[in-house]
Amino acid sequence: MTDKGGNSALEDLSRYIFAAPAWPRSVAIMLLMGIVIDGAGYIGGRNYLLVFGFSGYVIPALFAFVLTKPSVESVGGKITWNRSALLAMACMVFQVIVSLLLTFLPYPNFYSVLFAVALGVVFSVRLIVLAGIADYRMARMVPAASLQSIAAAIAGTYYFGMDFLYFVIVLHLLFGCGVLLFLWLVERPLRKNFRISALHFINAFIAHNTDGDKALDEFFMEIGEDVYVQQASLFFSRAGRGDITFTVPNLHPGPMGEIGGANLPKLLHDMIGMDTFVAHGCATHDFNLVSESEVTGMADAVRASRRDAVFFPKATPSRRYSYGSVDICAQGFGDTLLLIATRSPEKTEDLEYAIGLAVMAECQRRYRHVAFVDGHNCMVDVTEPVVAGSLSAYEYWKAAQVAADGCLTLPCASFEVGAAHRAVPFSREEGFGDLGIMALVVRVEGQVTAYVLFDGNNVEHGVREVLRDHLLTVVDECEIMTTDSHVVNTLSGRNPVGYRIPAEEIIPYVEDAVRTAIADLAPAEAAGGTGWVEGVTVFGSNRISQLASTVNAMLTFIAPLGLAILLFAFLLSVVAYLVLL
Repeated sequence: MTDKGGNSALEDLSRYIFAAPAWPRSVAIMLLMGIVIDGAGYIGGRNYLLVFGFSGYVIPALFAFVLTKPSVESVGGKITWNRSALLAMACMVFQVIVSLLLTFLPYPNFYSVLFAVALGVVFSVRLIVLAGIADYRMARMVPAASLQSIAAAIAGTYYFGMDFLYFVIVLHLLFGCGVLLFLWLVERPLRKNFRISALHFINAFIAHNTDGDKALDEFFMEIGEDVYVQQASLFFSRAGRGDITFTVPNLHPGPMGEIGGANLPKLLHDMIGMDTFVAHGCATHDFNLVSESEVTGMADAVRASRRDAVFFPKATPSRRYSYGSVDICAQGFGDTLLLIATRSPEKTEDLEYAIGLAVMAECQRRYRHVAFVDGHNCMVDVTEPVVAGSLSAYEYWKAAQVAADGCLTLPCASFEVGAAHRAVPFSREEGFGDLGIMALVVRVEGQVTAYVLFDGNNVEHGVREVLRDHLLTVVDECEIMTTDSHVVNTLSGRNPVGYRIPAEEIIPYVEDAVRTAIADLAPAEAAGGTGWVEGVTVFGSNRISQLASTVNAMLTFIAPLGLAILLFAFLLSVVAYLVLL
């Protein structure tokens, strides 16, 4: 899930992303405005501006629409036809508002001044927008930004004379300086705190949301820090059947979409092997991988821990242990203890790595290897993670202690293991990641336990209980888990399993996965392994919160700051007009 101050803050930036309307709609609005302007001019007796609605407004906007895309792409930027048309149409609206602001005054010559100022506004708006959405290198965007105002200036020169053209050139210089000042102020917070360009970050963020571009990884690599974490794994060897790996990374699959390590479970699954279960360990968004490439180090740690693994032919039955609000499903496999913790029906959130480390250290007094899983299976809201020192953290630690002591007293017997992987017809937008549903079934002396793993980010409140109650008609014990994959989160931190797809529609696929795993049961031996993932680069302590907060703060003052600078440039243009007059 997401911690409210971290990943959800980054996802909040997505509210500024919207789909541009199809370009014919924008073009139609331009034509309609041109007709209205010419009609109003004719009715108002402004014959000296005959057809100026088209020559001074519509044609320059269409000119900019057609040439902006090739102009931007010729210098390595990206912009769609829809965005080009929307930008041209929006700037035409600004042009109309500014130039016709005071047309009720009986001074025809004053209109040319306002029209010239409007062209300066159009140039500055286009330059800022193109630098933000197409290419942060502003010098490269100047030609594309000036297309609309240059075309309009040519029409204005025909109507108002050469003095108008000189005035427009001066205004472009003034408004251009205003844009430089504006962007310098906007860039300062991120440059000061993170030494990165705000415009470059916005370019990359928009590219990710629209094209799936990976450029954001470069930013996170720059601000990230290296960590060293334990990763416990449970290996099952079956005679005549494929091996099964159950691994518990203490790194977080975030922050969102395809950014960083958001698809960590799928990547690690593919690197290790087909029957690999990637559960959710103890990690918050501070431990988000900065890049998919960091997953390789995790896979290496799992392989290294298997090389020295000692296999045992016996296991305990599964049992449940509780302390406070925490409930743990525990099962011992030789010298390895598997713990799956939940607080459902209360919220079950991310746990800080320190909590997992404390739990593993406590239980390693009884078992050599401890695979401690955060079931991550009850989402009430997008809220804070569980931090060390809190009551919830203490309850997790005590429940694990009770479970470790309890498992030591249970009899051991030979066991069978089966696995299944069930694809589902549900999309990421519906809360299901690429791995769908996986089921691991263990049978010890007749007791059948099913561990069901959803590739998703948490489970909607109450859905775990519905699924579990149904599965208990098939098996003796079961637990529901999620990988916490954040590929299902792009525009919102809330998209758990069962939120968009009712539990009743999920049940057939879960049951099928469990029954298939039961059919796959075969005698097995188990071994544990605890490896170290060394020097993996993550976002770092509170860095994502700081980054998202900085960008969100910037976005709140951009509008008033931009308006203030435009007004200042307008005043300078009045001074320039008086001087040139």
